[in-house]
Amino acid sequence: MKAISAIYEGKVQGVGFRSSILSLAKGYEITGWVKNLPDGRVELLACGETSELEDFLQGIRESHLAGHIETVSVLPVTPEAGMKGFRIIS
Repeated sequence: MKAISAIYEGKVQGVGFRSSILSLAKGYEITGWVKNLPDGRVELLACGETSELEDFLQGIRESHLAGHIETVSVLPVTPEAGMKGFRIIS
């Protein structure tokens, strides 16, 4: 099991970004969350097998969300214990 944190910058708040990420996540065997940050960025945490995480991130890059993303920073992180499902958090 692997986990990543991705920080998206650009016009990523107020455009349905989090709900679109949630919908995309349903197509992958991953767990995690997505949330708005106070500075206008969006943070994503996802856990799963390496190939699923790579495919999920590629799916985001190839989706309609791509036009809202200026930059993305992806870093490996420690998986959160007991995480189930994928959700939007505040």
